[in-house]
Amino acid sequence: MEATTDIEKKYKKLIIALSIAIPVVVAILFRVKLEDVEPLSFLPPIYATINGITAVFLIAAVIAIKNKKVKLHETFMKICIGLSVAFLAMYVAYHMTSESTKYGNPDALMRGVYFFILISHIILSIAIIPLVLITYVKALAKRFDKHKKIAKITFPIWLYVAITGVVVYLMISPYYKHTIDAVNAIP
Repeated sequence: MEATTDIEKKYKKLIIALSIAIPVVVAILFRVKLEDVEPLSFLPPIYATINGITAVFLIAAVIAIKNKKVKLHETFMKICIGLSVAFLAMYVAYHMTSESTKYGNPDALMRGVYFFILISHIILSIAIIPLVLITYVKALAKRFDKHKKIAKITFPIWLYVAITGVVVYLMISPYYKHTIDAVNAIP
């Protein structure tokens, strides 16, 4: 068994802390409602777009590394991490200023599909945090054998989370309050 590098040791506690803290803080902030703040109802299509862009950059990063374009791969992966952080900030900001939207389609099959996608998206979005961080640190430590091995797990899960984020938005967007208000305002 290979020894853990100093870089891996240095980041191990941080990875554990972030992997626990991010979901816990998001869950707590999800319950905080800022009453005297204008609702940020314009954010969902923006953060859904960010999810879509993340998916594109994830695929581009894999293509780059398969073509041995290491620096390009590294750049694309840093963009994906930055986009994910931006998504998370906007997602929390939206939910702190706006009421949660309920999926309104009464069709049982569509509700089942929606909730399957939503629940799998939420569970995997929590699981992806340590996977992304561990994968990134393996590359940082130049443990490319380990990086490649874990990336084969991280990539499809992260891609699924990014794509299902868009799908969830598309499925729930007709039920956002501002969408319903706009439709009701049409003479």
